Amino acid sequence: MQRATAEKEFIPEFITAYRGSFTSMMRWPHLDGFWDVLKQQADDNWYIYAVGEQPPEAPASKDKLLSFIKEIDVLLHKDHDEDYCGIVYTDDKTTPLFIKIFDPNNLGVSCGFSDNPPMPGWILSKLQPVELEAALNPPNNRRRWWKKIFG
Repeated sequence: MQRATAEKEFIPEFITAYRGSFTSMMRWPHLDGFWDVLKQQADDNWYIYAVGEQPPEAPASKDKLLSFIKEIDVLLHKDHDEDYCGIVYTDDKTTPLFIKIFDPNNLGVSCGFSDNPPMPGWILSKLQPVELEAALNPPNNRRRWWKKIFG
């Protein structure tokens, strides 16, 4: 049991939050209302992370956050030409701290079950991000080791 506790200490708070419980803005009006909530709470403490790029070392300014919200909303409406939204998820619709935005051009199986669900395209977080791919996927040598034993 002590080993499991020690391993948990090495999980960054960002990854714990990433794996937490999220709810979706299923309809476009829900997303519009959510953006309004986020704009009202905008400050200089949000990290804007494009997954696959180097995680930001510092939070974005309030102006950058507001600009990002405006631009991502245009992109989502343009590239996700559906009656529903369902590609923006948050930990809390009224006081969000973590938001996952899925890229409409890389959805795979974003709802339901998948052995390899897609990662979000962008994350807005009050927590400093870590490189998501490296944190969630073990190095290839570990995968090879695992497959050799259980493969």
